[in-house]
Amino acid sequence: MAFERTLHTLSVTALTGALILAAAPATFADQTRRDQWALDALQAESVWKVSTGKDVTVAVIDNGVNRDHIDLKGNVLEGRDFEDNDDDASPEGNNSGSGHGTAMASIIAGHGHGQEGDDGVKGLAPDAKILPIRSGTEGYADAIRYAVDHGASIISVSEFQTQDLPQDREAVTYALAHNVLIVSGSGNNGSANIQFPAKYPGVLTVGGVDSSGKIWDKSNYGPEVLLTAPATRIVHAGWPGNNKLSIGDGTSDATAFVSAAAALLRSKFPDLTAGQIANRLVKTAVTPASAKGISLPDEKYGYGIINPINALTKNIPAGSKYGPLKVSGEGASAAPNVGASGAGEAADSEKADQKQMLFFVVLGVVALVVIGLIVLLIVKLSRRNKNNNGGPGGPSSYPDYGQQPSPPQQNPYQQQIAPQQNPYQQQPTPPHGQWPPQQ
Repeated sequence: MAFERTLHTLSVTALTGALILAAAPATFADQTRRDQWALDALQAESVWKVSTGKDVTVAVIDNGVNRDHIDLKGNVLEGRDFEDNDDDASPEGNNSGSGHGTAMASIIAGHGHGQEGDDGVKGLAPDAKILPIRSGTEGYADAIRYAVDHGASIISVSEFQTQDLPQDREAVTYALAHNVLIVSGSGNNGSANIQFPAKYPGVLTVGGVDSSGKIWDKSNYGPEVLLTAPATRIVHAGWPGNNKLSIGDGTSDATAFVSAAAALLRSKFPDLTAGQIANRLVKTAVTPASAKGISLPDEKYGYGIINPINALTKNIPAGSKYGPLKVSGEGASAAPNVGASGAGEAADSEKADQKQMLFFVVLGVVALVVIGLIVLLIVKLSRRNKNNNGGPGGPSSYPDYGQQPSPPQQNPYQQQIAPQQNPYQQQPTPPHGQWPPQQ
């Protein structure tokens, strides 16, 4: 049975003047790097001082990856082709669309070429490895399970289909149960129509912004969107050929940037769960001044634009196992679906909050009892001292506690116990940040 995949991929590659030789003169190479505005906006130079994605494998489920491209060679592993049912995950065809997977891989793990990689395409996580997977026509279940079983800790899916397939939904649950984060794009027609796999609970769904931080007008939107990332005029490895570049727009590109950011975090924080990685990205995301007044999560921005350097360096509590990711199906026993608003935490987080509240209440009661005993002891000592000094009206310097009521005792912890709230609920005053951030 064939399945309809509108546009199949989530990129719109600019053809006119887009295909260029990476082996061009140095001045042209310099211009190529300057055209990678997203790296500057995401503060890549500062990011790479903290993490480069080393020891992390990102599966790219797409239409194949050219492992011989000059800017990717050595960073692409052996993969799987579920369309031809073999182990050659190279792209097929000679048009620019055939290089979609190669383009996405280069945004994630391109290492450039030339002296210190100064030429060509540099990815946001240049030391990550790419596991290339050509998706077939029967959904994504086989591709997702293959990625999980072959060492990927992040799965980047810049494709979509219109059907909600039970096996795909189960595969997403399988990935989450094995601590693998799936990232997928929201779509490219500017509508409130997010399709699959981005629509599945447990997937980190991504929208796109332009260089000003404003939502790209073709970025699809809905309650599933959790984050946004650069999506316009993105330079990446091209096809056909092993030394070409292309320029394109799309939530595909945004998906690749978020996948790369997740790889950076997994490299630095290998003990965090998939949901906790998403949590760091969500808690450090920013919104531009143009988005002032929105409440988070917003159906277009989600929680905002990724800020990798803050995600890597800020003191962010790990949070619950699933973080901002919604889960359902088999995962419901650990964290039930919290609804389409995207504002839910997992059930284990709620239980943890309840235990924490109970702890503070008990602690407060114990403290109140201790304070009461101390006050009672002071009163008794005071009366004894008064009796030793001639009783009431004598020369004692202590006040007569026997005739004056004691002040009401308060729980010293009462003011310290903040109401337990879901940190992913609507925030009326979202944190605004400068976009692009300054180095």
